[in-house]
Amino acid sequence: QHHLPPQSWTNSINQANKMALLAWAKETGIDLVQINGQRRYGAPPPGWVGDPPPAGTEVFIGKLPQDMYENALIPLFQSVGKLYEFRLMMTFSGLNRGFAYAKYSNRRGAKEAIAAFNNFEVREGCAIVVCKSTEKRELSVDGLATSVSRRELEAVLRQVTEGVLSVTLYASPCQKWAQLAVLKYSSHQAAAMAKKTLMEGNMRLGGVDMRVDWLNPDLKQKLQSCEEKPSSSRVQGGKHLGVPKQVPLSPVLRNALDRLNTLCQRRYLGTPLFLTKCVQANPNGWLRFWCRVVIPGCPVPFSGFTWVRQDGRGRSGHEEAKVAVALQVLRILGESSHGVGANPLPFPKSWGVS
Repeated sequence: QHHLPPQSWTNSINQANKMALLAWAKETGIDLVQINGQRRYGAPPPGWVGDPPPAGTEVFIGKLPQDMYENALIPLFQSVGKLYEFRLMMTFSGLNRGFAYAKYSNRRGAKEAIAAFNNFEVREGCAIVVCKSTEKRELSVDGLATSVSRRELEAVLRQVTEGVLSVTLYASPCQKWAQLAVLKYSSHQAAAMAKKTLMEGNMRLGGVDMRVDWLNPDLKQKLQSCEEKPSSSRVQGGKHLGVPKQVPLSPVLRNALDRLNTLCQRRYLGTPLFLTKCVQANPNGWLRFWCRVVIPGCPVPFSGFTWVRQDGRGRSGHEEAKVAVALQVLRILGESSHGVGANPLPFPKSWGVS
């Protein structure tokens, strides 16, 4: 969970409905909690006793008007059964993302919701979709550097996501000199939030871009017929064994990221993981990024904001942000921009540990 600074420009968007939501929440006493990109009611709701509901009790709600909130949706879906949880996916502007999840206290409630509200018009001309939630719990992450170990990847994932149950590494079936990881989470909600975090954060570990997706059943069956990647390719005793040459990066990017990787290796801190998200784009070409760098051997991640301007040589804004972030972290860890061994520099005003 992280908090971005309040942005006043979002307050005027859908202001009337936002005020109606606040008034409804105050009147009913319903508590809505926003974490990352979703706003949640319940889990458990007030007065709930016992274990959470079993699988098959959650429905997916799609094609929602983006200016519709819980003050209209929760009473509607609660009319057919007791809700255990309601989750509305949100944007930074305060509009919803067009979909939500409702979990009922039993399977009958979920069936009633599908029967009553699939193709139901919440407004004239606005029919929504309601169907059984798939409740997937496994992700595939392809394109991992061959130098990354299972223990190292698991440690990083536990810092940026919640509910990791297991991490399994295989040789990538699609990319030469790369690994594929299968991540298993404790719930569909945890897996969905992890997928969102890893995809929107433009994750990079060990200098290689990765593709994150739900684990395809055909791929799962194919991987199950193969043995897990042998341990000789993992990090042992602080040394990388059998590491093939990686795809070259541009000189500036390679220099900044390689220096940070080398520094972390020398201090036995593990491989840095970068998460970058563009939060503002100006007409003059300047981009503002929220960035986080997770280093397994550091107790807390580094996070903050940086401005970059995309160059004309094909590098994306995310790559430019990673260069800026790598240089900042190098300074914080005590390496100057001209070499290793300089005294630690003070934290920049817009950058620090969180």
